[in-house]
Amino acid sequence: MIVIQPHAEGATLAVRAQPGAKKNAILGEHAGALKVAVTAPPEDGRANAAIVEVLKDALAVKRSQLELLSGAANRNKVFLVRDCTPDDLAARVREQIG
Repeated sequence: MIVIQPHAEGATLAVRAQPGAKKNAILGEHAGALKVAVTAPPEDGRANAAIVEVLKDALAVKRSQLELLSGAANRNKVFLVRDCTPDDLAARVREQIG
C-alpha cells in the first residue's frame, strides 16, 4: 500500500526514486512508496526535476501543484500534491499502477 497522507495544502505521496534508468516510468509500488524511474542522473537535482515531470504527467496535475517536501538527496522522497485530496490522489495512483 502506497503511503498517502493528508496535508493542509492537499496530500503527500511517498516516492522511491530510481535515477539513471533506461526510460522514465512509474514502476509500481516499493516498500510503501510509488516507484518512479527516470533517465536523469542523481546530480544537481536533475533526477528530482525529472520525477516531478513524470508525476505531473501521470497524475494529471500542474507542475505548480507538486513540491518535494523531503528526500532531495535520498531515493526515498515525499512529495506534496496541492489541491488534491488523499482519496483523489490514491485513485490517480491506482490508475497508474493498475
